[in-house]
Amino acid sequence: MRIYMIGYMGSGKTTAGKKLAKKMGYKFADLDIMIENKYRITIQNLFDKYDESTFRLLEKKALSETFNTDNIVISTGGGTPCFYNNMELINANGISIYLKMDSKSILDRLLSAKRKRPLIAGKSPDELFSFIKTQLEWREPFYLKAGIIADGENPDMDKLAKQIAGLQANHTGFSAQ
Repeated sequence: MRIYMIGYMGSGKTTAGKKLAKKMGYKFADLDIMIENKYRITIQNLFDKYDESTFRLLEKKALSETFNTDNIVISTGGGTPCFYNNMELINANGISIYLKMDSKSILDRLLSAKRKRPLIAGKSPDELFSFIKTQLEWREPFYLKAGIIADGENPDMDKLAKQIAGLQANHTGFSAQ
């Protein structure tokens, strides 16, 4: 089985994904790190050297490569579900979990984050808050297609594991190994 963590940047997909993978005895992968390792370039440098559309093509390719791996939790990029038919592919090949957070909480996390994020580089806190609100309005319809919607503020791993087991029992779109 494949589990995809989706949500806006800073929503905790990687942190929650690692915890969930450990709880379930699964492997963990971060889509951005997969891209960086495969192409030997940081996401920031990829955006700087090329553009977002080039990144989105590489991201789609990396996503499709995850469909061959079982017993894994994959943290996607914040925009992954929103381009091409990625959200439909994610749901057809695994269980998606949307870590839902409000704009203010995301702002607080991003302002204190250590990792640089190309889409928000150079924005003031006010500009960043406006950017987050606008992007969430556009992205949330994709995120809400997730099989599970979880509290991104404080995701409950026990509850998520039970919800996954329930969906797994009823899901026919992927191997339930």
